[in-house]
Amino acid sequence: MLKNQFFFQTKKAEKRVRYAGGQSWCDPKIADVIESPRIYTREGLPEGPAWEDVKRLLNEERNCPADVRNNAILMLLAIYGFRRAEVAGLQLDDIDWVGEKIRISRPKQRKVQYYPLVMDIGESILLYLREVRPRCSHRELFLSLAAPIRPLSPHSITAIVRSRLRAIGINLTRQGAHCLRHSCARHLLDSGFSLKEIGDHLGHRSVSSTLKLHQNRCF
Repeated sequence: MLKNQFFFQTKKAEKRVRYAGGQSWCDPKIADVIESPRIYTREGLPEGPAWEDVKRLLNEERNCPADVRNNAILMLLAIYGFRRAEVAGLQLDDIDWVGEKIRISRPKQRKVQYYPLVMDIGESILLYLREVRPRCSHRELFLSLAAPIRPLSPHSITAIVRSRLRAIGINLTRQGAHCLRHSCARHLLDSGFSLKEIGDHLGHRSVSSTLKLHQNRCF
């Protein structure tokens, strides 16, 4: 059990025992020996760059083919809040250019979701496809740019995020791809979206995952 979950459970137990003591059902001093773990500000809460830093990350100059590819990846992670495995698993056929939609497979939920293809993201992907992506038989959207040509792995996606964050001076405890998902969620929350709407957007299986974001905002 996570420390913050244990904290709330022990507080509930203390309240119940204190009530029982007040009803003379047990020794009222028992409640005094129930100790909860100390929870520090932001401890265990999701961390991600501030949205201003995310915009700075996405507006970096594209000086080489890798920058063009990586910018498209970063936009998918930050704007849609996709997981690294979901981005790595994107196929060419997942982009519906006519219907202006993008299809994402959610392995955890065993379902598929569709998102409107944001114009800036569509243009970024199109630039990558026209000028950068190697011509080969792979159907995965994002590939390595040097031989041997192969689909990018989730670990490669994380390495790209870490490199770009460090390049613009953003220092976080955890600099993996997931930090951009947290930034996306907090941005939606600050923009007035409900926890249900954010959970649906991120493909959360339960509301408990989304509630962590609300705790983060409160702190």
